[in-house]
Amino acid sequence: MFFAPTIRTTRFVPRSQDRAFERFVNEAFAAPRRSPLVEQDDTSWTLSLDVPGLSREDLVIGIEGAVVRIDSKAEAKRQVKAAYELPQDIDVAASTAKLENGVLTLKLGKLAPVSQATQLQID
Repeated sequence: MFFAPTIRTTRFVPRSQDRAFERFVNEAFAAPRRSPLVEQDDTSWTLSLDVPGLSREDLVIGIEGAVVRIDSKAEAKRQVKAAYELPQDIDVAASTAKLENGVLTLKLGKLAPVSQATQLQID
């Protein structure tokens, strides 16, 4: 087995250290991630998400349990795909969606948990 020690000189800098500053700058000045503004009260959550350039017809909103999915259609000018999991199931009947000036606002009702507990009679 052959062993070659690593020598650090000004000419040789490992690639991971060479790119560290570049990664830092790219992450610091990159476009911000699209995280929604979430507000909560006793009966609902309100999510606000920026979707500039999209119309009502371009968006599809799906709700399954505690997960809300926001997708744009294939023919839309801009593609959006996001999913958010909330801590409690969503009441679809009490939920609304509004798109105004490029901001999608979802008001998602909280589904009250129903107890499945039953009592057994002692014979």
